[in-house]
Amino acid sequence: MTPPAGTASPRSGITQHWTPLAVIYLVLAVIGLIGTWSFNISAIVQLRDFAGDWVNSGPAVSSLTVDLLIAAVAGSILIIVESRRLGLRGGWIYVVLAGITAFAFVFPLFLAMRERTITRRAVVGSRPTDPGE
Repeated sequence: MTPPAGTASPRSGITQHWTPLAVIYLVLAVIGLIGTWSFNISAIVQLRDFAGDWVNSGPAVSSLTVDLLIAAVAGSILIIVESRRLGLRGGWIYVVLAGITAFAFVFPLFLAMRERTITRRAVVGSRPTDPGE
């Protein structure tokens, strides 16, 4: 049953199509942005050699760097492929933003938007058609 014309549904506007999973992804994106940029700002203020710190701080840091770099490359490929599969425009923007902000922010943000798109399509596809429309 559709609400009368001019009335809002209980989940209209900005909260529409946000599943609990999408909200979890969005929260992780915010945590990723704050967590990474608190250290990035510290490195900038201290005039640190950002790239040098990645590779010259010992084997454990180098291992973590390679681990996260491979995950970021694989995740970037997933972002491009899923964006195309779902018909989302601008998937490449997430990949560019990862280099500017942080992959820990961009990847969960993409997953949240992906989940929202899938949910919206499922809701729109499951609505019964109104013969009076």
